[in-house]
Order: sequence, then C-alpha cells, then structure tokens
Amino acid sequence: MHGITDPAHIADMLATWGYLGIFIAVFVGNLGVPVPEETVMLAAGFLAGRALLDLRIVYIAVVASAVLGDCCGYVIGRTGGQRVLVRLASAFPFMRARYDRLQLFFQTHGAKAVFMARFITGARFMAGPMAGACGMPFFQFLGWNVLGAIVWCSLVVTVGYLVGDELYRALMMAHQASRWIGLAVFAVAIVVFVFWWRDRRPAVSRPQS
Repeated sequence: MHGITDPAHIADMLATWGYLGIFIAVFVGNLGVPVPEETVMLAAGFLAGRALLDLRIVYIAVVASAVLGDCCGYVIGRTGGQRVLVRLASAFPFMRARYDRLQLFFQTHGAKAVFMARFITGARFMAGPMAGACGMPFFQFLGWNVLGAIVWCSLVVTVGYLVGDELYRALMMAHQASRWIGLAVFAVAIVVFVFWWRDRRPAVSRPQS
C-alpha cells in the first residue's frame, strides 16, 4: 500500500481530486497536520506541466489555501493559542526547542518573520499561531502572510512545472531508497535484539555425568 509520502500516490490523488485535493492538502499542512505540502505542490506543478491541471488555477489554489491555513492559525493563537503552545512545549521536548527558537525568531525579525517562516521547515505552520499569540495586528500579519504564500507557493509549483519529469523521478528514487533504508534499520534492530536476548538468558546447566 502506498504511503501518503509516495510521490506516485500523491500525483494519482491529485489527478483524481484535482484542485480540491490540492487546496485541502496545503490548507491542513499549514495548520500543522503532517502532510507533505511541498510534495503536493511539486506534484501539482508536474501535473500542470502535463496539461492535466490548469497552471493558473493551481497557483490560485495553493496560495489561497496557504493564506487561509495561516489565518486560521493566527485566530487560534489570538484566542488562547498561547496557552496551548506553552503546554505542548512543556509536554514535548522537541516542541520546546522549536517553540523557543521560533519565539527568538519572531523577536529578532518582527512582522517579517511571518514571511521568512514560509521558507523554514518546521516553522511554517507555527508562524500563524505565534503571530496571533504575540498580538501582531491582523492586517500586518495578513500582508506578510499573503506575500510569503505568493512567493513560496508559486516558486515550488513552478519548479514542479518546469522540471517535473526529472524531479518526479528523483522523488521516486528517494522514496524507494528511504523504504530500503527503513527495512535495513528494522533488520539490524531485530539482530541486535536477538543477541541481547540470548545474552540475558540464564545459562542452562548441563546434566552431571
């Protein structure tokens, strides 16, 4: 069964669901749901390059969904999201490090951090809630949000459109490689466990002659 990160599966899904599938995937990705939104946008550009989708509508769909997803994150941050972020950061060490880095990032760069976060993996979906929690004025946030979405989303879709065939093959090779690496790690883990288990077994005494 193909996973959600499989480029072939994503391309097939977008060919079936079309612009609605693109919109939903990018929207929920901007809300923090673990969806490979970059791969979705690359696949959308790839399909547009093959005339299976209209490139102009793809641009509109990805930008609109990215902006709306971040605006929803802003509202969440503005209406109590700060407490949620603090609790998550306290509960999960990896969230604490990311939360602290993002706070410092916002303090250093101010409102333009919303734009810059578009280009940083792991910071993108937290930009909206952080901006809302920090009390950034909405229209100031919206301006940087729209600008970031236009530049980032258009760039990714255009890359998929222009070098789609080569990029698609590279993504497939990377996906296959990650699958074999995962199997290798699993096999090594089993071997290590077997040796560990054998070493911990109590020695069986031989019968006396």
